[in-house]
Amino acid sequence: MVQVDKMSVIMLLYHIVVTQLQKKNYLCLRVYIFINRYNGMQKEFLVVGRSNGTTRQGSPYVMLKVADAEQTFTISVWDVAPDMPPVPGQLVRFNQIKDFGGKKSCSFSDMILGLIADDQHPLYGLIPRPIVRQVWDKTIEQLVSYCSDENLVPIIQDFADKLYKPYSEYPAATTVHHAYQGGLLNHTHQMLHMLEGLYPCLPYQIKVERCILAILFHDYGKVYEYNRQGDTQSDMYLLGHIYIGAHKLQNVLEQHDVASEEVKRIIHCVLAHHGQREYGSPVLPCLQEAAIVTYLDNISAKVDAMETTPEGEYVPALGTHVQKG
Repeated sequence: MVQVDKMSVIMLLYHIVVTQLQKKNYLCLRVYIFINRYNGMQKEFLVVGRSNGTTRQGSPYVMLKVADAEQTFTISVWDVAPDMPPVPGQLVRFNQIKDFGGKKSCSFSDMILGLIADDQHPLYGLIPRPIVRQVWDKTIEQLVSYCSDENLVPIIQDFADKLYKPYSEYPAATTVHHAYQGGLLNHTHQMLHMLEGLYPCLPYQIKVERCILAILFHDYGKVYEYNRQGDTQSDMYLLGHIYIGAHKLQNVLEQHDVASEEVKRIIHCVLAHHGQREYGSPVLPCLQEAAIVTYLDNISAKVDAMETTPEGEYVPALGTHVQKG
């Protein structure tokens, strides 16, 4: 009788299944995961972020941000179509990783897919999650206590209630900052929470209602720019999130008969929130409230980018290599 090496058979089956996955035969996915249970030597990582890309030759790939209890790094995985796994929250291992000048990469066949981490898994807590409703409501309640414009308070309360759910399902970006489901909610809340602490410290006659409404709607358009998985949609290129958010808020304010001059000033805070024309703002901040919204947006985005970027990695949006400690 011919002796057959058990591991050789497993590895042969493994490569057959990988080939079928690349051909989008997803019936093989569970077989793939089952086979990988035999391979326990590689270190396990959690996918905490993903963005899709295309090489100059037109081949698809993904840029993954993966983490374990000791480290976080990004890695390009070649020949992975947008609708192929892994997804954020999924466990992965790597048979081989290439490193060229600090840039890590591997082929799809060198990546071992695992299951989605449940709340009992030790790496579960590494992936960011949207804040709970009670935290959001508490911040809104405190900010409303600073308000004096009786026409604007009901609008703030109404849309703070309506926007929690969609914002908790969408990312704020594909990479850079808050690039995960619920990232849009967390980014918006961070800005509101900072305003909650900043406003009582300012010795100026700031109309806080303008800031609150502008923050609530400044990234509203990202619900249309992205899908829930963070893939860009046509509205990003046709309209852009600044226009979408400003247009929606203007309609809301006009429907509530807010004075036209006040509408202009609130909408200005949305239009100017990127701070510079070369960053996409059609106008520069020329109101105190607009400056506040712009800087709060910058703080939230840049600090989150630094927090989630591995040490020493270059971030084009920041123009620097991130350092820790």
